[in-house]
Amino acid sequence: MQSLFKHILLERIGVEPGDGILVALSGGGDSMVLLDLLLQVGDSLKLDVKAAHLDHGIRAESPEDAAFVQDFCRRRGVFLRVGRRDVPALAVDRRQGLEETARDERRVFLREIARLEGCRFIALGHHRNDQAETFLHRLLRGSGLSGLAGMRLHSDPFIRPLLPFARSDILAYLAARYLPHVEDSSNADPAYTRNRLRHELLPRLRDFNPRIEEHLARLSRRIALEEDYWDGQVDTCLESLCKENGDGMWLSRPELAKLHPALRARVLRGALKRLRGHLGGIGATHLASLESLLDNPRPEAEAHLPGAWAARRYERLWLRTVPPPRPRPFAVDVPGPGEYDLPGGGRLQVSLEDRSFGEDRWTVEFDAGQVAFPLVVRSFAPGDRFYPCGGPGRRKLKDFFIDVKLDRETRRSLPLVVADEILWLPGVRRCHGRWPRQQAGAVLRLSVSGLRRANQSL
Repeated sequence: MQSLFKHILLERIGVEPGDGILVALSGGGDSMVLLDLLLQVGDSLKLDVKAAHLDHGIRAESPEDAAFVQDFCRRRGVFLRVGRRDVPALAVDRRQGLEETARDERRVFLREIARLEGCRFIALGHHRNDQAETFLHRLLRGSGLSGLAGMRLHSDPFIRPLLPFARSDILAYLAARYLPHVEDSSNADPAYTRNRLRHELLPRLRDFNPRIEEHLARLSRRIALEEDYWDGQVDTCLESLCKENGDGMWLSRPELAKLHPALRARVLRGALKRLRGHLGGIGATHLASLESLLDNPRPEAEAHLPGAWAARRYERLWLRTVPPPRPRPFAVDVPGPGEYDLPGGGRLQVSLEDRSFGEDRWTVEFDAGQVAFPLVVRSFAPGDRFYPCGGPGRRKLKDFFIDVKLDRETRRSLPLVVADEILWLPGVRRCHGRWPRQQAGAVLRLSVSGLRRANQSL
């Protein structure tokens, strides 16, 4: 077992001589075997092996477990850091289950100790039977393929060098090395789902296949291998069809539609993970909500997900951690030539020129004789009407916005330059008429800068 264990460390995990490894030492048989094996191979590899124990405060005998690992590590000369958390109280505060809270607290504790002690890896004592139980647990919970990939041998900084070994291998090693260990009484408590899987479901499955744990663990490895491939495909797709900025993430709806449904679902899942930093709380129903946004006949629709907000804005899918703030109505008086600050960081420059210099999206010119000051730069208001250049006539501004596929957030923040009618929608369209004269005559020139926003359709 020792030679295979060493091969797993070096060849499959990538441990290098001199690395620091922190062992999550509960005192149970699995973690004791893990620590002993690391100490056995540690001398030849010059590994810096340390241990950490967290008392979860769940069982009355947990202080005895802490005393046991302290005594063992003292006798073996192993550095040990012990911590304590009141997991039952934390679970109530967070409205989480005990198992979930204990896992979260353990991970935080181990990461902190590893950081303080300069350990590259954190070693966990999971083995093949744990993998089979995890597979069944997630299967019964309705997990997708990513969840069925189960625990990985190496998911930085965590490593599971015992994952290829069966529980029988662990027990045989314990006996051969005369390793003391403690029994966790909660492992027999049927209140925990994992215990019912271990003591009720798996024995029944062994009646059909005595090697069921081995086969489930092998299936998890196969799924994990395929998931690694899909992750690479997802990263490639996100690089090409996703744009990230301070206002969230934007994904191209036409490009998403071209993807195979299996890849599209993974890309959406990957986008959520990139946005939120994790996928906690995200399930199949939430991915289905994103798919329905893409297929929605309405060009603008939205959905609220755990820790995320999603919206379809015409041919784009917009993802944010929270809904965008609603812009407040605004109005800026423009009594004459000069420079004026606009809401949202934009700036309007107004000048009178003796000739025309030409227009672009952010600059417009009018016959000064046909436009009287003061002007007003204001936000959109219900009932606004507009005669767009090139249009058949005056119409509701809202209908024009829909025709040019301007999303609702941009409509609310877009400054409208108004005299006796709406003259200009900067970056979108000028009004019909009032062109500068070809011969002599004053030209009113308006320019806007700093208005471009990555989430606008401008």
